[in-house]
Amino acid sequence: MSTVADREASDAQQSAETAPAVASTPTRAAHARAVFAAYLALTKPRIIELLLITTVPAMFLAAHGLPSIVTMVIVVVGGALAAGSANALNCYIDRDIDQVMRRTSTRPLVRHTVSPRAALVFGLVIGVTSVLLIGLTTNWLAGGLTLAAIFYYDVVYTLLLKRRTAANTFWGGACGSAPVLIGWAAVTGGLGITPWLVFAVVFFWQPPHFWALAIKFKKDYAAAGVPMLPVVASLRRVLVESAIYSWLMVACSIALWPVATSWVYGAVAVVLGALFLFEVHRLLHREKRGQKIKPMYLFHWSITYLTLLFIALAVDAFL
Repeated sequence: MSTVADREASDAQQSAETAPAVASTPTRAAHARAVFAAYLALTKPRIIELLLITTVPAMFLAAHGLPSIVTMVIVVVGGALAAGSANALNCYIDRDIDQVMRRTSTRPLVRHTVSPRAALVFGLVIGVTSVLLIGLTTNWLAGGLTLAAIFYYDVVYTLLLKRRTAANTFWGGACGSAPVLIGWAAVTGGLGITPWLVFAVVFFWQPPHFWALAIKFKKDYAAAGVPMLPVVASLRRVLVESAIYSWLMVACSIALWPVATSWVYGAVAVVLGALFLFEVHRLLHREKRGQKIKPMYLFHWSITYLTLLFIALAVDAFL
């Protein structure tokens, strides 16, 4: 039979043996959280949110109400994975210029919290998963569009256009607009004039939206050698082209009214469009008068515009 001293010694030894494990638990948990956060950052979650804001209302419009919950969940999850894949691969391809730009200097590959190889594998795996998920569970038109969107963003835009032409933002807008086509195809199995009009709204929205950001970070893009329009053209030209694309965006948003929606969406589209055009022309007017402009106001307002417009589209689909 052991003595009290023996038991106390044994307890002390066990405590000493278990203490490091207990102490290391928070460290392991913190490391796991850091790794998760790094991979999540690769996917650029805020961009994914914006893409889903346009996809789900397009599905409501396609179904003339509430689509199949299963289909909607699949498209949301698959779409998030697809966008995350495109963004992670974009981080892999652009890791050389991301370290030059102040706006992107905290990305995981720049901070070496994720290795380039790991980012490449991660992007490819979730990309393949997204295409198979959408293609096998909805239809292969939606799956094919998903694959095309990832390919277009990473190969056509990031590799071929971004560093070679000032038209990169305009042509790159195709992949950012693709989710509405994917959602529509997943619900209906086909495409028509209505989804292409919704596509056009998002397509023409992207130049004034992104150029506002590029004006703010003009020096960043110049240092990285990326010929964004605000880097290679005058501010006036950027704002004039922003106004042109804004008019095209508003025209497409209103054209959707007689084709597929009621007066509820139409009224919202007219009011929001007028406010958007007012802001763009206000910036242009201030530039012509030599006054200081605040492009980030247009950038943030453009996000609000798109969100409210697609909320109106979703509501209208149930009327």
